[in-house]
Amino acid sequence: MEFNHYSVLLSEAVEQLQVKPDGVYVDGTLGGGGHAYAVCSLLETGHLYGIDQDEAAIQAAGERLSVFPGRVTILRDNYRNMKEALYREGVSSVDGILLDLGVSSYQFDTAQRGFSYRFDAPLDMRMDARQALTAREIVNGYSQAQLCRVIREYGEERFAANIAKHIVLARQDKPIETTFELNEIIKGAIPARMRQNGHPSKQTFQALRIECNRELEVLEESLDGLIDLLNPGGRLCVITFHSLEDRIVKNVFRNSENPCTCPPDFPVCVCGNKSKGRTVTRKPILPGGEELAQNTRSRSAKLRVFEKK
Repeated sequence: MEFNHYSVLLSEAVEQLQVKPDGVYVDGTLGGGGHAYAVCSLLETGHLYGIDQDEAAIQAAGERLSVFPGRVTILRDNYRNMKEALYREGVSSVDGILLDLGVSSYQFDTAQRGFSYRFDAPLDMRMDARQALTAREIVNGYSQAQLCRVIREYGEERFAANIAKHIVLARQDKPIETTFELNEIIKGAIPARMRQNGHPSKQTFQALRIECNRELEVLEESLDGLIDLLNPGGRLCVITFHSLEDRIVKNVFRNSENPCTCPPDFPVCVCGNKSKGRTVTRKPILPGGEELAQNTRSRSAKLRVFEKK
């Protein structure tokens, strides 16, 4: 199927990047190239580097951005390796970075990728097919305690303990291979009266996807380094889709703006930590009514922006 991904908060994100015609920008989660296309449209002598770990995204974005010859370089990698990837291209600093942390419609809607509980498919969920760890390995290999932690922390699922218990019991008979097999196990672990609001597998599938791709670890470990990559006045724009991601971004931005660890009653700072810049968005930017009407998947999106000193 065609790589399809609605670019959430497109105009807002590009506006916040404050694109200069001669600037250097990075889309660290290239996807189908929607945000990147908008940025490239504003460049004259500038350049955009697009990074993604998904082979299908690389191919789709390459086709879409081919109308900007000489203005775009596409790299297959994880944005956690952005500094090293750019260094290999001879780039040591940039004027703006964008991260859209949402899973693409293509990834959700391509059954064999195993991201969705709506299709019967092998348990996969890898953003990068080159990695060894899959959702199947997690479901069949993690201990009950490990499964409970993942489902509770990353899915914020109140029945995490019972779901983990049911998974371990089920896999004693045979390995759990498919999304629909897992659906039935989750359904059996949640009381019927609690299955009325949305699909019972939604939070568990989110948790497994986050664990499989180390999404929160990558985000938390990368943000400081991405800010350091920015030129003075450069901006980091991050679009998140659930509270766990948003909390990480908010905390890193706050600490980067005010890293002082001195006790509040100290008359002057003695810790030596210096501010890296300022948080532009005291409150996150949210999708407007028109966008929500066009794409219901955007309803949980939040955009936060940091500007380097």
